[in-house]
Amino acid sequence: FASASTSASASASVSTQVVLITFAIFVPREIRSTMTDQTSIFTLTHSKSGSQCKIHSYGATVISFKAGAEGRECLFLSRDAKMDGSKAIRGGIPLVFPQFGQPDKSMPQHGFLRRNTWTQLQAFDDDEAAGVSYQLALKSVQEARGGIWAEDTAFDCVCTYDIKITPTKMITTLSFENTGDKAFEFQTLQHTYFHVDDHAAYDPTKCFVKGLEGYNLVDKIDSANTGKICGSDSVVLDALTDRVYEPPSGTNKVDVAVGVGGSAGTVKMVATGTVDGKEVPVSCVVWNPFKDNAASMSDFGDDQYVDMICVEPGILGSPTLEPGKVAKLCQEIEV
Repeated sequence: FASASTSASASASVSTQVVLITFAIFVPREIRSTMTDQTSIFTLTHSKSGSQCKIHSYGATVISFKAGAEGRECLFLSRDAKMDGSKAIRGGIPLVFPQFGQPDKSMPQHGFLRRNTWTQLQAFDDDEAAGVSYQLALKSVQEARGGIWAEDTAFDCVCTYDIKITPTKMITTLSFENTGDKAFEFQTLQHTYFHVDDHAAYDPTKCFVKGLEGYNLVDKIDSANTGKICGSDSVVLDALTDRVYEPPSGTNKVDVAVGVGGSAGTVKMVATGTVDGKEVPVSCVVWNPFKDNAASMSDFGDDQYVDMICVEPGILGSPTLEPGKVAKLCQEIEV
């Protein structure tokens, strides 16, 4: 553990000893970080199963998930994604709060969670699972503020993101605690990019979303489709796609199978939401930029629209969070 050396000088019968001690520091094997322009990528490994995910501290963005030691990559990350904190990371699971899109034009699109560096908290690795938590307090938010959430806001909150991996699953839970004395309305969403094998995003036999029967459609591209009720057929991609599927009355959770191409088959995604411990409806967004929009985005590979589909659970009904109360959005991805 330690080594020591001693030197003495005899001066008027006074001796002085200097002891040098070298300490050994042990780092848990699952904690490995690489620095990228003052932000870090944390690799979390479940030692027993080999499952692994990677989280970028900018936005607390999960950028990779593989179930098992030989697992396939479940998440899409653009090859042109900006990893230096200059803009939100294009891919993985960006986090959205306090608004989805930009209904309030005085506030940046999708809010501020994905545009700020989060603080990493404790990590663990046991027989059943491995996990890590991240936290962002409103007082630490420097980028992407505006509107009623500008620097002089009357609101206050603390956001916590818990990430857990098992042999077959990744569970991501986004929590908000209202730490101020004013209630606020909010929207929140986990903007999950699923990787599609074999460039098959536009093959309806290989890439699809199944499980949205009875949901009400809000089509942001073709308003003529808005108001239609989703039937039993799977949702597939055939062009630029930006659709919100709102759950029918009595349905709160999202429970879908996502076709991810080739021999990979499907990935199961389940999402639930609560406000002050009470279940609230969770919507499901399906998005793909198609070729023209992909080419227009500097952080998206021109040809990569065939490699991904976004299937995004969100609390979009703008519920109110009272002071001292907590809201949660939990997403579970199972392979």
